[in-house]
Order: sequence, then structure tokens, then C-alpha cells
Amino acid sequence: MAFLGVFCSPLSATTQPNVIVILADDMGYADLGSQEVLKDLKTPNLDALAAGGVRCTAGYITSPQCSPSRAGLITGCYQQRYGIDTIPDVPLPREAVTLAERLGPAGYRCGFVGKWHLEPNVTCTKWMEKELPECAKLPPKQRRIPQPMILRYSPSAQGFHEFFWGEMLHYRANFSLDGRDLKPEGEVVSMPKDFRIDVQTRAAVTFIERNHAKPFYLHVGYYGPHTPLEATKKYLDRFPGPMPERRRYALSMLAAIDDGVGEIMKKLRDHGIDKNTLVIFTSDNGAPLKITKEDSPINSDPGGWDGSLNDPWIGEKGMLSEGGIRVPMLFSWSGTLPAGKVYTHPVSSLDFAATANAIAGLPDTSTLDGVNLLPFLTGKNPAAPHDQLCWRFWNQAAIREGQWKYLSGGGKSEFLFDLGSDAHETKNLITQHPERAAALRAKLATWTGQFQPPGIPDKPRNDQEAKWYQHYFKE
Repeated sequence: MAFLGVFCSPLSATTQPNVIVILADDMGYADLGSQEVLKDLKTPNLDALAAGGVRCTAGYITSPQCSPSRAGLITGCYQQRYGIDTIPDVPLPREAVTLAERLGPAGYRCGFVGKWHLEPNVTCTKWMEKELPECAKLPPKQRRIPQPMILRYSPSAQGFHEFFWGEMLHYRANFSLDGRDLKPEGEVVSMPKDFRIDVQTRAAVTFIERNHAKPFYLHVGYYGPHTPLEATKKYLDRFPGPMPERRRYALSMLAAIDDGVGEIMKKLRDHGIDKNTLVIFTSDNGAPLKITKEDSPINSDPGGWDGSLNDPWIGEKGMLSEGGIRVPMLFSWSGTLPAGKVYTHPVSSLDFAATANAIAGLPDTSTLDGVNLLPFLTGKNPAAPHDQLCWRFWNQAAIREGQWKYLSGGGKSEFLFDLGSDAHETKNLITQHPERAAALRAKLATWTGQFQPPGIPDKPRNDQEAKWYQHYFKE
């Protein structure tokens, strides 16, 4: 445990390590070359990141949907602590403490790029009933949220000093892509002719260029391969030959993200700070397969399959099966983390904040649900980082403890899986091990009991869940 002390002691501004979190959007577990699941990928820079660091084969996100997942990641706390189970439960409350709000007072320059998705939106009926009661009475398509109210929940309101916030054509930024200062409160920057992934990369590299001489924390929220699918010829040409067009576009968007990671790493090397920077890469949830992976026309089905894949796991985005919550996860820190290590114990996006908190020299805090992963990833601590991990979403809840996973799939549907076996979630073992299932359910009930509303959901599945469970689990 002496190793922990090294990373928890106060550090000077010149030695405080930088932290970069790179988050893909709706990228499935299979879609990283180093996972060695599929052969059609071209992700050399991410594969180099894995070769130079630690690849976690049991990396989990806290929700199979973007907003709650992002809330858990950026606070280091289960998002249910802030009343967030699903997208309509946002915005992230202003009293929530983000990683930026932890690192900023410790001397870090905090930057945000890309997709945020923690601001209020037209589905947030409960928030609207309190803040915009007249608007809440309207159908969602007729609702309008005043911009000043949205900005109260923006990255700048949650501790980020610099931001280039946006997803596709229009961004709110307080710095330009050529490195100039814009208005401190931000101004609209339109990029109608530029590919969104490339814009987000340029913003990330610009932030590093502006802040390389001081400790910094950068969150890069790539908007890909999330639909609507789009890519430029530069990337599409890398994937010739017969394949579903949606797969071609997903591969192209992932190649663009991979190029972006390469540019970020090059910028770190150019400034000689690559050995003083922890880089984390993951996805906010699994890929949405839409059950059949229909290769519908790119421009006519913006909410269809995004072309990404979750193999070998069962299920997809929106499910608490492995396909919805088990994602690619890489940690790289040259000279500090071992190179080429494959780590098999379950780890969580909750751990990002706790790890950054430790390497910044901040005192431990009991308010975080994650753990500092450095002693575990380096091998200093051979134990598993977590006794168990838990999830709740829609009418589903799940707990993983060691190799065992209990899943409540809505209503009275229950599953027990041995994730250490080749069968993983293809074989329900609940009748063979009823006592183990009961024990795990009791622990899950205790975990869910601390939130509002409390408990394991007992309502019947919604229509979407019913279709999923019928297809994937033949119920």
C-alpha cells in the first residue's frame, strides 16, 4: 500500500500528471483492433495505446445509455446518487461535483471538447415541471428551453475553464481552433463544411497546445460512431469491398477517432509530456444493434444500427446484458503503467475520477464510488478493485460479483450467468444455483435501496425491453 502514498501526496505544479479522458459514443466492445474479435478494423493508434499501456477486458460503464453513463463517468459517483437513471432524468444537478471541479482547485487547467449531453433537453419533464411549468405541459416537440437556462448546466458551469462544446455543425467555444481566445463565456462557432470527428480532434489538439506548460485535464467527447452516420471520402476509402454500408461508415468514423487519438498522442510527444500524462479511452455504452442490424439507407434512418458491434457479448445499448455495458477500455501512461498488459478484473468508468484524484495529489474522499486503479493496474495490488459492480436502468437491474452476474430483466424475469465461462450470457444458471442468485439479488436490493426511487424495478418490461429479451434470451 506504500504505492498509494506516492500518488496521494501533494505534488508540485510541475510534476502533477496530466489527465486525458477520450470517450467514444455508442462504440461496441468488438470495435478495437487489439480486442482481436474482428478483422475489418483499422485502429492502429488505439492499438498502439493498448500496446503501450493496459487493456481492460472487463471494462464497464455505469449505464447502457449516454447521459446517465456520462454523469457517472464525470462525477465518479453512481449517477443514481443524483437521481439520474435515464436521459429524461438530466440535467446533472449543479451541486454534483465533476472531475473538473476537483482538479481545477488543485491547479489544473480543465478543458472540454465535443459531446456533453448533461444539459436539460425536451424530454426532461420532471425538471421542466419545476423550472418551466408552462413548457412542461406542451408535447416534447413543441418545448423550447431558453439558452440561458441550458448554460446553467454547461461544461463551463461544471468546472471546465476552456470548452469547445458541441456535436456536429455548431459549437459553443471560448477558444478558436487556431488557438485564439474567444469570449470567456463562449460564443457560437459554426463548422458547416467540416467533419465533426475532425473538428473535435482539432479542438483537443488546440487545447493541449494552449495548455501544455501547465497541468491539465482534458475530456474529449467524440460524437461517433453514434448516428446519424457520416464520414468523408478520406476515411471511407480505407474500407473498400462488399460489406453493409452502415458497417463501412462505422469503421470510417472509428478510423477518424483513431487518427484523432494519434494526433493527440503526437502533440503530447512534441511537447515532451507524454510520460507525464495518463490517457484513458472508452465508450459511453455498447453499440445499438437494433436487434437485426438492418443495413438501412444511411440518410433515411438516423436512429438505426450505428454499424458498430458488441461481439462476443449478448445484447446491445439499452440492455444491462454485457453488450450494453461492457466496452473497450484502455489506460496508458508511459513509464508508469506497464506496457501491453491485459487486465481481466472488472473495472468501471467510476474509477476514472478516483484515479485522477489520486495522481493529482488530492486526499482520498469517501464521496467517490470508484477506486484509484493505479495500484491494481501496475500489479502492486493483486486483488480485484471491486467486490461488486451494480447497475439499474429502465426496468432492469444487475450486479456482478467475481465471475457471477445476476440480472433482473423486468417483471419477474431473473438470470444468473457465469461470465468466466465460454457460455457467459447464453446459459441461464439460476435453477442450478438458486442460493447464489438469491444472495446476489439481496446485495443488489441493498444497493438500489439507497436511491430514489428505491429498489429493484418490478414493473413489466417496456415494449423495447420486451423485444430485446425475446430476441436475445428467447423469452
